[in-house]
Amino acid sequence: MVMTHTEQVIANALALVEASRAARERDQLRRAAWQRKVELSRPLPRPVQLPLALN
Repeated sequence: MVMTHTEQVIANALALVEASRAARERDQLRRAAWQRKVELSRPLPRPVQLPLALN
């Protein structure tokens, strides 16, 4: 099938949009994995000792 110049430009634009979307989704997955690692690597909060009044 022979494509006109306009059809070729549209096809190229759609391919670029799809590649951009795929890259964005990969970045979102990478950031989510990084965020999980950061949450796991944080130190646990120190326990707070409450005064115990025995009256």
